[in-house]
Amino acid sequence: MRAGIGYDVHPLVEKRKLILGGVEIPFEKGLKGHSDADVLMHAVCDALLGAAGLGDIGMHFPDTDPKYKDVSSIQLFIETFQMVQEKGFSVLNIDTIIFAEAPKLSPYRSAMQQNISSAIDLEPDRINIKATTTEGLGMIGKGEGIGAMCVAMIE
Repeated sequence: MRAGIGYDVHPLVEKRKLILGGVEIPFEKGLKGHSDADVLMHAVCDALLGAAGLGDIGMHFPDTDPKYKDVSSIQLFIETFQMVQEKGFSVLNIDTIIFAEAPKLSPYRSAMQQNISSAIDLEPDRINIKATTTEGLGMIGKGEGIGAMCVAMIE
């Protein structure tokens, strides 16, 4: 059994959609990034890649490559999962946390969980998504960005 940890953070900007866990969430700002900037899926990818000893998301999906411009991070997740499988591993569980002052994310957790589950055919009860604020502290607390962290177990 192996564990990996992933973390990502992006700034919030005008004129971008907010995508978390592959779900478009109504909000006045979105996350800035080369892809769809889905910090949740980026953290999940990094956790899986780390557990499998495969480096990190930037090595496999560099933001300098035009083919990843505005790509869905669910697609990056599927490709990451395939790399993990090719090394002979299976995913045991994915445990995540999103850090955001706003918007409230509880209404979207189930859809995020379902997106992750469906993308790699993993039972939904092996995927946990939590959300919290930073109590007004730091860039996230000031509403300047959103972050996510993930721990993944593989065998």
